[in-house]
Amino acid sequence: MSTAPRLTALDALHRSLGATMTDFAGWDMPLRYASEREEHLAVRTKAGLFDLSHMGEITLTGPEAVKVLDYALVGNISTVGVGRARYTHICVEDGGILDDLIVYRLGETEYMVVANASNAQVVLDALTERAAGFDAEVRDDRDAYALIAVQGPESPGILASLTDADLDGLKYYAGLPGTVAGVPALIARTGYTGEDGFELFVSPEHAVELWQALTKAGEGVGLVPAGLSCRDTLRLEAGMPLYGHELTTSLTPFDAGLGRVVKFDKEVDFVGRAALEAAAERAATNPPRKLVGLIAEGRRVPRAGFPVVADGQVIGEVTSGAPSPTLGKPIAMAYVDAAHAAPGTSGVGVDIRGTHEAYEVVALPFYKRQK
Repeated sequence: MSTAPRLTALDALHRSLGATMTDFAGWDMPLRYASEREEHLAVRTKAGLFDLSHMGEITLTGPEAVKVLDYALVGNISTVGVGRARYTHICVEDGGILDDLIVYRLGETEYMVVANASNAQVVLDALTERAAGFDAEVRDDRDAYALIAVQGPESPGILASLTDADLDGLKYYAGLPGTVAGVPALIARTGYTGEDGFELFVSPEHAVELWQALTKAGEGVGLVPAGLSCRDTLRLEAGMPLYGHELTTSLTPFDAGLGRVVKFDKEVDFVGRAALEAAAERAATNPPRKLVGLIAEGRRVPRAGFPVVADGQVIGEVTSGAPSPTLGKPIAMAYVDAAHAAPGTSGVGVDIRGTHEAYEVVALPFYKRQK
């Protein structure tokens, strides 16, 4: 039996704007509105407006909520202050990545975990299981929120025109409650584009009203609606991993070059600790493969799963690839043998349907915004 995709609170609005819709993780989501290249460049130079209501919000409350998170996740959540957020991973016992997450501390004993849409149920089930025996409640809040992001260099000015919240004092990876265009919201300075920007968690019944207010506020500075397609090229240029591509249960955070998120110095034991300690040692002494950036010398675009080659041998695999509107060339992220991972390594190519196309190995990210 086929299951109809879920619709966000903004579905009718997307269709009225002429969006091309696509099924993404069980949700009908806007892929693009007009030109994905123009949407991408608008976010880099002006601002873009995204519907991210497919993301999965899970709330933990209670006296031992933080103990659940410190046990369930690899990060040290006990050091997150009220109003701050932290990027982290939830791993399985063998150290494989179940998902990458952002955890917001909303109050003294209240936390919100934001999971990827494709993994929201898996993360909810894992947190519920790992909370057994703790004085804490795990609550599925996926239907309680719509999530709208405004990203790009003009986003602070756009948002400031609609709120009296202290945006200047709001640091990266922090959030504060406020009102935007009269709508109650959690205003978070987070994003997945490599640009400055905000993610606004609101009640679904306020989503259309907020979207329209942001659109009007951004009219004079080039704000455009932006879909999932440009979100992917933006995060790729910024070297940000995508679950199912750079992150999977077959990889540990250390394999993915994200060992920094694992905190062995926290006071409690956590799921996957022994396996991750072994993975950390392997990564330090004899890493099998490393995540690198690849920039094409030609025009052909690599895609996930394409082999990376050198001297006639397969030395790795592309995890994400796309044309880069900012660089004007095709780019990719790939896991390659450590011997070929140094920036500038010569003789590396991608096997694109039988032809070995030349690529330059570079350090990630491809793009970093000017502060």
